[in-house]
Amino acid sequence: MAVELRTNGERAELVGPDEEVIDPRVLDVPAELTTALHEWAQVVAAMQRADAPEDASAAVLVSRRGMQLADRLSAVLETTVRYHDPLTGEVLFVEAAPPPPVPPRPQPEPTPWLTGLTVAGLMAIVTVAAVLTLAITLSETNALLAIGANAVVTAGLAPSVWLARRVLIWRWVALGVASGLAIGWVALIFVLI
Repeated sequence: MAVELRTNGERAELVGPDEEVIDPRVLDVPAELTTALHEWAQVVAAMQRADAPEDASAAVLVSRRGMQLADRLSAVLETTVRYHDPLTGEVLFVEAAPPPPVPPRPQPEPTPWLTGLTVAGLMAIVTVAAVLTLAITLSETNALLAIGANAVVTAGLAPSVWLARRVLIWRWVALGVASGLAIGWVALIFVLI
């Protein structure tokens, strides 16, 4: 349904095809747009009361603001709006802009299982080797020292592993380190026996 935007005194009016005045709330026009329309109409009424504005650029700005409001109204109503410029008497048709195209959703990249598990396995081997080397060396002094060192290493690496678990490439390293720490704890039991 096409509507016409014009002013009536200090109020903006939306007029339907059969010259009936339509309340903007019926058309689901946002309240801020309705307020902007009425403020624009008040400025137009003030300029008309002054008969001829001293500055023609002011009239151009007011007409341009009315055109912008008609454009916004056209987008909200998704229809053509006839804009009746109250200062020049000109009638312009403002077409509703088509909605912007929806970009296609990017396809997720395939998970590199072979490469990722290879990296995770290598990191598990390095982690187990480091943890066991420390545990074996310290277990010769005291078994509790080996357990304490293993706990310190695990507590020190846990935050980094936790943060890296969601990062695309580092998640494989985090998996390997976490696996290496778990295997290291199991191997520690056999070292201490």
